[in-house]
Amino acid sequence: MGGTPQPADLLPPTPPAPAHRRGGLGRHGDVVFRWATTAIGLSVVAALAVLVAVLVDRSWLSLTTFGPGFVVGQVWNANAIPPQYGALPFVEGTLVTAAIGMLLGIPVSLGIAMFMSELAPGWLRDPLASLVEMLAAVPSVIYGLWGLFVLVPFMRGTVEPPLRAHLAWTGLFTGEIFGADKLTAGIILAIMVIPTISAVSREAMVAVPTAQREAALSLGATPWETTWLGVFRYARSGIFGAVILGLGRAIGETMAVTMTIGNNNKLTTSLLAQGNTIASWIANDFLTAATTPLEQSALLELGLVLLVITVAVNVFAVVLLNRAFGGGAVGE
Repeated sequence: MGGTPQPADLLPPTPPAPAHRRGGLGRHGDVVFRWATTAIGLSVVAALAVLVAVLVDRSWLSLTTFGPGFVVGQVWNANAIPPQYGALPFVEGTLVTAAIGMLLGIPVSLGIAMFMSELAPGWLRDPLASLVEMLAAVPSVIYGLWGLFVLVPFMRGTVEPPLRAHLAWTGLFTGEIFGADKLTAGIILAIMVIPTISAVSREAMVAVPTAQREAALSLGATPWETTWLGVFRYARSGIFGAVILGLGRAIGETMAVTMTIGNNNKLTTSLLAQGNTIASWIANDFLTAATTPLEQSALLELGLVLLVITVAVNVFAVVLLNRAFGGGAVGE
């Protein structure tokens, strides 16, 4: 009497409903997860807001005393009556050294990343990547010591005399040769950002699907065209993030720059002149020479200026990326 099986009897059993549809612990877990991740994300904004609030509060005396003239002031003299504090020489030193570091560092970094991801043989690829990542973790004071004892004498005796002899007409290579100057500090920054940009850019390029390379090759592209069109453009957002990481280190670097820039507060256009960055001057002055509340407040306002510069440069870079590539994430 069993009868003939019906089609409904041959279907597999219906799986139980997902936890979030059944209610109970699964639904509550989703709610907790959503709120926890939201709180973690907003904590970054909160930390930045607290940082700005503290800097504004501690630099309020300088803000009210000098006003907007602090940013364009060219003299830092605690012994003057009244004391004069201006940020322009330090802003100029920060931007110039960071620009030199990025102009020299970005092409080398991208070349290293392309070699490691596309051209290096298998037996060399992983050891070279590990070496580059290890260099990114070297403390900045080690770079500073190397720069002080090796790079500064080399620049003073070998590189800078020909630059002054042949390019002084540009106005960028004039004055006395010290070795420890803005050019040397910029080269140190380039050496320091190369491992960071190379390592992160390599990871972005390795993540590009193999189909991108195969499609370019199948259309007759050369290895260079395949790397540029099929890999580099696909990974552009990740490479851009690597450049921003390097730029952040170049702008905020302290010890290595302090040891190689010469520590002079004069405003000059020559790259052979000694100078200071915002970070190096704060490190030099805050714990040794800043004895009055006004000078301490001025140094904290310098920190606020550095934060504003960092945010402004990052916003400008994002806008530039959006205009150049139309925005989007990696692979879009």
